[in-house]
Amino acid sequence: MSETSERSYHHGRLRPALLAAAERTLREHGVDQLSLRELAREVGVSHAAPRRHFIDRQALLDALAITGFERLDTQLRAALEDAQRDVGSRLRRTVAAYIRFATDNAALLDLMFATKHRPGAHHVVAAALPAFTAMHELITDAQEAGELDPGDPERIGIVLFATMQGIATLINGDMVRPELLDGLVDTAVEQFLRGTLHS
Repeated sequence: MSETSERSYHHGRLRPALLAAAERTLREHGVDQLSLRELAREVGVSHAAPRRHFIDRQALLDALAITGFERLDTQLRAALEDAQRDVGSRLRRTVAAYIRFATDNAALLDLMFATKHRPGAHHVVAAALPAFTAMHELITDAQEAGELDPGDPERIGIVLFATMQGIATLINGDMVRPELLDGLVDTAVEQFLRGTLHS
């Protein structure tokens, strides 16, 4: 290991480099292949260097999950900002954004949810909250505007999430071709609105 390589990661650059390398390993080889020692070797630093940022492997996995939820939230909110104001447009944009994230980052999404439900992972739960809050607000805003019927927004949100996750699972499992995504989103939103749209 050269001192030059290690010095090049001063000033906060090592942590993002390790996370980027970890995400590549996760995507290409799965979570079982992730180790701090191998990541150190990949980015060209001493085997002890990653522990300045991640006390152990679980801390690395938690950090990956947190950055994943932050990216998901950013993409969902960008989709909402690009949509027209009607509930149909906002739902289509948001559902499509979620499923694209889930299909582009299948291994990461699995890790995000597994880590979120790990006992004691309160900081991961907190990182996940904004993305789910965006979906909740979409439903409650539409209800307040009279575009969706009244009802428990959490239950409505579970149905919507199940629909999105189901489509992503079918695509990730090679049971549905990815190029069918846009049409499936349109159909899913139409079916969802048919059951909840204010008459």
